[in-house]
Amino acid sequence: MITGASSGIGEAFARALARRGHALLLIARREERLAALAAELRARHGVRVETLAADLASDEGLARAAAAVGATDGLTLLVNNAGFGTRGYFHAGALDEQERMHRLHVMAPVRLTHAALNVMIPRGEGGVIQVASVAAFARSSYNASYCATKSWMAVFTEGLHLELREMGSPVRVQALCPGFTYSEFHDVLGIDRKTIASWLWMSADAVVEESLRGLARGRWLVIPGLVYRWFAAVVSKLPVRLRLAVEARNPQRKARAGGVPITR
Repeated sequence: MITGASSGIGEAFARALARRGHALLLIARREERLAALAAELRARHGVRVETLAADLASDEGLARAAAAVGATDGLTLLVNNAGFGTRGYFHAGALDEQERMHRLHVMAPVRLTHAALNVMIPRGEGGVIQVASVAAFARSSYNASYCATKSWMAVFTEGLHLELREMGSPVRVQALCPGFTYSEFHDVLGIDRKTIASWLWMSADAVVEESLRGLARGRWLVIPGLVYRWFAAVVSKLPVRLRLAVEARNPQRKARAGGVPITR
């Protein structure tokens, strides 16, 4: 089961898993795009693909998705990928968009992961991938909620990893923390990709392949790309005062760029 499956990293997960012969349930808001992707994957790979059009930031949509997860006895993988970004100071933005982000990045993974683990743990197999971001390791003005929710996803996953290890369960969890990834994410935000160095970009396919390799090896944290692994390692070890100085570096340039997030 893959949320946010109609484009970007979610679509790349769908294609990679279909190539491997897995039956899929694709979840996203855009019903037409889901249907087109499902038809393509069925025709190309001969796998069973179902779709569920649902807005996971709404109570009704999340309830339907959680029910579908909990009703799937043979569930082997849940990918919590649905998400979006905003730009601008927190106080100046629309409150409903901030609340929507927290529902989608926090409450949706909570509900869906809870349902999935209650299917997987008794059966003794399965995995959950939370698509977070390298933004989990650093804070940024213009992106306060995004960085906070992605940090939560990484911390939540680490806690689940510890619980599963303590229980002796073979079920695996992973926080996937990509950096700049070619997808519609930045297009939706209206960000000009030319403002970001080309060597910082990765393809969604490369991100997904690294994630699946990491899951097979039992890695609870996967940061695709050497530059991003270096970034996370360095930033996470800085003293707080120095880290804050780095995060606040050159705010005028950041403002001219419209608050481009370090993110997928």
